[in-house]
Amino acid sequence: MKKLNELLGVEFPIIQGGMANIATGAFAAACSNAGAMGLIGCGGMNAEQLRQEIRKCRTLTDKPFGVNLMLMNPHVDEMAEMVVEEGVRFLTTGAGNPAKYMPRWKEAGIVFYPVVASVAQAKLLARAGADGLIAEGGESGGHVGETTTMALVPQVADAVDIPVVAAGGIASGRQLAAAYALGACGAQVGTCLLVSEECPIHENYKKAVLKARDRDTTVTGRSVGAPVRILKNRMAREYVQREYAGATLEELEHFTLGSLRRAVFDGDTETGSLMCGQVAGMLHEIRPLRAILQELADGCAACVAGLR
Repeated sequence: MKKLNELLGVEFPIIQGGMANIATGAFAAACSNAGAMGLIGCGGMNAEQLRQEIRKCRTLTDKPFGVNLMLMNPHVDEMAEMVVEEGVRFLTTGAGNPAKYMPRWKEAGIVFYPVVASVAQAKLLARAGADGLIAEGGESGGHVGETTTMALVPQVADAVDIPVVAAGGIASGRQLAAAYALGACGAQVGTCLLVSEECPIHENYKKAVLKARDRDTTVTGRSVGAPVRILKNRMAREYVQREYAGATLEELEHFTLGSLRRAVFDGDTETGSLMCGQVAGMLHEIRPLRAILQELADGCAACVAGLR
């Protein structure tokens, strides 16, 4: 089985998660320059803003990079065509079914790895022509499914005959080695990159991630079918209280309106939405992206060697 870096033409078998308001063109370029597959995340953007981020990324790196399209974005139809116009070569998607766009992307020669949270979704998108799949477990930050990475990845790998990338709960070489053992060809990571020097989030956000322990995340929105994993804070507690009181999805969305931007740009750690995965408790210092990625690769190699 080919490793992800061989499939995508990058140094490390790692895709950077397309985190909304965080995965800018500059951050994607920094991740690509550090050896991963950098992604620009379209969350919080319109199509023209995404176009400008793609062009900015091209001025900052000559390495491969891609775009993550969040299918809940109201501008996604326009974005789906615009990435073809801009000559994007690698796409991932999340939060929906991308099947209607895939013939156009395939015609344009775009390599496409959708994020999946179930075996049924994996089979559907493999049949529709996906080049690979990102099987994301519920340990991850942001929008999550119910199944854990340990359970999801091997079932997806057994169900399809295309490459599978593991995501959710990966922040060390040991976890990357485990992803290989489960049948993945590499990993997508996000939380461990939040504490990189190059990550554009506010310093307060970074400090909150570094301070977090193993049980300091929670999932909000399960009762209304919109589960999101974030760090526990005042906003998270009030959100859960409103859920238990029977608030509707619309009421909860209004309550959290602008909360991610408050966290990312203003450093509001009380009423901001600090999206973060369960591996936060493993992160203890702010380091360059290159150091984080190199440690993942070296730690994986050492772990595999130690098992022989």
